[in-house]
Amino acid sequence: MGQTRAILCGYYGKGNGGDEALLASLLQMLPEQITPLVLSAIPAQTSKRYGVESCNRMSALQVIRAMHHSDAFIWGGGSLIQDATSIRNPLYYCGLMGLAQQLGLKTIAWAQGIGPLQHQLTRFVGRQSFAGCTAVSVRDSASAAFLADWQIPFLQAPDPVWALDSLPVKGLWDLPAPRVAVTWRSHSSLTPKRLANLTKALVDFQKATQTCILLVPFQVSQDLSIAQSIAAELTGSHQILIIEEPRQLKGLFRGVEMVIGMRYHSLIMAAAQECRCFALSYDPKVTQLMAQLNLPGWDLAKLPEDPNFISQTWLQHYVNGNSLNSDQIQSLVDRAMMHREVLLEVFPTPS
Repeated sequence: MGQTRAILCGYYGKGNGGDEALLASLLQMLPEQITPLVLSAIPAQTSKRYGVESCNRMSALQVIRAMHHSDAFIWGGGSLIQDATSIRNPLYYCGLMGLAQQLGLKTIAWAQGIGPLQHQLTRFVGRQSFAGCTAVSVRDSASAAFLADWQIPFLQAPDPVWALDSLPVKGLWDLPAPRVAVTWRSHSSLTPKRLANLTKALVDFQKATQTCILLVPFQVSQDLSIAQSIAAELTGSHQILIIEEPRQLKGLFRGVEMVIGMRYHSLIMAAAQECRCFALSYDPKVTQLMAQLNLPGWDLAKLPEDPNFISQTWLQHYVNGNSLNSDQIQSLVDRAMMHREVLLEVFPTPS
């Protein structure tokens, strides 16, 4: 690590596997001369896991002190500027970006997924924040459309988690094979009736395939209760796997034949490991990924009501479906590395 200090700001320390994977990807891509300081909900855990300095993201004193001792501020990937969850989230992130810009720090919006932006206020502050950035990169065409409309220069490249290194998961190969992973999360679109139908379909699918079902909570606070409810219904081999290390979470899919996933980054990780994917979309970003990769799946709002039809569709994809091939994956990995080029342009390697 070098002499340039950069604050990394994202949804870190919240136990979300996708956002932790974005942080791991950013740390992997940071130029050597950058010394990072990560804003985290659990600074001690973040420091221990990644070997970096960290401070409390909600402590105004700590954040302001960090900014006065830093050279750059980086929004570190993901759907930070969206108001579908809460209007507070984009105001928080834009507030920090605005402060960094006022203090004269180099500011980068890195690998962003912008939107939905349903409120005039969030659209205004979002546009102002991006316009003041030294450099901007986005991960999808919908985000690019916002910036093009705002006439803000940007680079578009696939999500950086495509390029994240992976690590093996201890004990995975001791579990029965073949294996199918399930990465579902709580959401208003996953109603009790839809969850019951999906669970019944999964029970039938397992009976037909004799697969070991791996229930993988990407965010324990939101996903574990669903995993437990599914586990209670399964009659065959199954396991709830809680994996906190992002590179191991990606490595899990090396040993999985297929994923039935809601979680956006579970689909990216699985596809990157040549695993067949079936998507259940609860958010435009998942729908966009389905279109980009030509993944089969359903919008949860339009989920079929017949569990037998659901299970038969999964079975057909399990037997006849295709994963991405190695050339397709390498192309996505290579293009995802363009996010690193953005960092190198702002922080060129000393000659």
